[in-house]
Amino acid sequence: MCGIVGAVAQRNIIPILLEGLKRLEYRGYDSCGVALHVDGKLQRSRSTSRVTELQAQIDQTGLAGFTGIAHTRWATHGVPSSANAHPHFSRERIALVHNGIIENHEELRAELSAAGYAFESQTDTEVIAHLIDHLYQGDLFEAVQQAVKRLSGAFAIAVFCRNEPHRVVGARLGSPLIVGVGKGENFIASDAMALAGTTDQIIYLEEGDVVDLQLQKCWIVDSQGTSVQREIRTVHAHSGAAELGPYRHYMQKEIFEQPRAIADTLESVSNIMPELFGDKAYGIFKDIDSVLILACGTSYYAGLTAKYWIESIAKITVNVEIASEYRYRDSVPNPKSLVVTISQSGETADTLAALKHARDLGMLHTLTVCNVATSAMVRECELAYITHAGVEVGVASTKAFTTQLAALFLLALSLAQTKGRLNDEQEAEHIKALRHLPVAISAVLALEPQIIAWAERFAAKENALFLGRGLHYPIAMEGALKLKEISYIHAEAYPAGELKHGPLALVTQEMPVVTVAPNDTLIEKLKSNMQEVRARGGELYVFADADSRITASEGIHVIRLPEHYGLLSPILHTIPLQLLAYHTALARGTDVDKPRNLAKSVTVE
Repeated sequence: MCGIVGAVAQRNIIPILLEGLKRLEYRGYDSCGVALHVDGKLQRSRSTSRVTELQAQIDQTGLAGFTGIAHTRWATHGVPSSANAHPHFSRERIALVHNGIIENHEELRAELSAAGYAFESQTDTEVIAHLIDHLYQGDLFEAVQQAVKRLSGAFAIAVFCRNEPHRVVGARLGSPLIVGVGKGENFIASDAMALAGTTDQIIYLEEGDVVDLQLQKCWIVDSQGTSVQREIRTVHAHSGAAELGPYRHYMQKEIFEQPRAIADTLESVSNIMPELFGDKAYGIFKDIDSVLILACGTSYYAGLTAKYWIESIAKITVNVEIASEYRYRDSVPNPKSLVVTISQSGETADTLAALKHARDLGMLHTLTVCNVATSAMVRECELAYITHAGVEVGVASTKAFTTQLAALFLLALSLAQTKGRLNDEQEAEHIKALRHLPVAISAVLALEPQIIAWAERFAAKENALFLGRGLHYPIAMEGALKLKEISYIHAEAYPAGELKHGPLALVTQEMPVVTVAPNDTLIEKLKSNMQEVRARGGELYVFADADSRITASEGIHVIRLPEHYGLLSPILHTIPLQLLAYHTALARGTDVDKPRNLAKSVTVE
C-alpha cells in the first residue's frame, strides 16, 4: 500500500527517492509523486502512472534537490488523479505525504476552509498539510507536534517547509515509519526496504513519535512531547525484488519458489520444541488453555487451517477471528488464551489494531507468524516465528501462505508437546513429513501443463464454485480468493456438505466447480457431494490424490496429485489452486502481479 520516502542530504536526492519508490512498488499503488526544496521554493512532479513514468517526467524537467519527500498512493479518499496524488502543498509553503486515514478530516476541512484555505483535492491528506501551515509560526517541528494532536485515525507523515531548507519532520500513529541514519544526511521511509543500499542504520519510530531530521541531527519526541532515544538497529533489508529469470511474472516465480521457501522456513527445525517460537514459549504454552487467531485475507485462511491442526493434535480450543471485525464487537476475553497474529508484512493495520484490542482486554500472551523480522507485529508480540519466504512481490500471496501453514503446523506440534500430547514416535513421523515437503511440492508443480489446459477453459467463465471438506475447506477458500484476485472471475468457496443448503441453486453447465479431494476420512462424503453437482449438470474439476479412486468421465475432469500427505495435505493442495488462478489470469490478459484495486501491504483500516 502507500509508500513514503524522504531525505535531507548534501547531494541530489532524486535517485534515492525514486529508487525507494521502486522498491515499494510491490505494495500496490495508483499514483506517485516527488516534492523537493529547490532554491527557496517547493517543486513537485506527480503521475497517475508507474514510477518509471514519474522518473521520465523528472528527467525531462531536470528536477533536483537536497531536501524532499516522495510517495506512492493507493486511493482511499478521492479517485486516482494528479490532483489527489501526493505530495500535497499548502500555500506553496508546506509539502506533505501521508499514509493512513484521517477520520476527522471533514471537521478539519470545514474549519480550515473557514480560515481561508482552498482545497485542490478530495483527499484527507491535504487537510493535514493545511493544518500544519495554519499552525506554523517559524518552527516546523513545533507545528507538526501541535497538528498531530488534532488528528484522529491512523497516519504516518513526512513534511518539509519552504522556509526551512535541510529539514524534514515525520510523525506516526498506527502506520509504520522508520528513520534511516546516515553520515551528514538522514532519511525517512515507511519501510526499511526503501532505503536498502542507502543506509542500514534504522530507527523504528514508536506510536506517537515525532522526528526532526536535519543534516547532522535526528531528534525524536514521544506522544507527550518528551525527548526520547530510540535504538538504532543494523538492518540488512533486501535491496529489491529478485530478477524474474525465466518466469513471466513474479507470481509464477514465487509459486515455483515454494520448495525453497518451505525448506528455508523449516531449516532450523531438527526437533519439536516450544523454543522455536521464543525463549519464553515453554512457560507461556504451559499456561494457556486456548488459542485466539487474528488475521486478514489469505492469512485468515491459514488461521482456519491451523484451527483444525491445533484442535486435532494439541486438543486445545481455537477461535479464529477476522482481524478487521474483531475489535468492533463485544467478545469474551480469556486471559489464559494465546493470541496468535498472522501477517506476511507484519504491518497489516487491521491485525495490529486487533492485537492491541486483545491486549487491552487483558490477553497478554501474544505470538506472531510473520515473514518480516523487523516488522511492527514482531516487535509488538512476546513470541514470534519468522517464516523465510523471502520478498513476495506479487500482490496475490503464494509462498507467504504456504510458509505460514508450515509454521502453524509447527505451532500445533509444539503446543501438543508442551501439553504432553505428542510422543517421540509421533514427533519423528511429523518431522519426517515436514522434511519431505519441498520434494512433494516440486512433484505437484510438475502438474503445471495439465493445469494450463484447465485454465484455458476457465478463462471464458465469469463464475466458479470451490468445494472442500474439513482441513481442506480453508484451502478451497484460498483457491477461490486467488482466482477472483487476479483473474476477476467471481468465485466462492463452500464446505461441500453445504451445497444442498443453498449454493446448489447456482449450479449449471456454465458453472465450473473446483473440488479439493484428498483421500482422507471424508472422501466418500465428498464423492456424494460431487454427484449432487453432476446431477444438476455442473462440471467438476477435481484435484484428487493418486489413491482416491475418483475417475475422469463426462463432466468430471481429474488431476491427480502424486501422493496423499495426511495432515500436511492442505499445503500440497494449495499449489495447484495457485497455478490454476495464475494461468487463468494469464489467459484473460489481466495484470497478474498488480491486480486492479488491490495492494500488497494493507496499512490502512
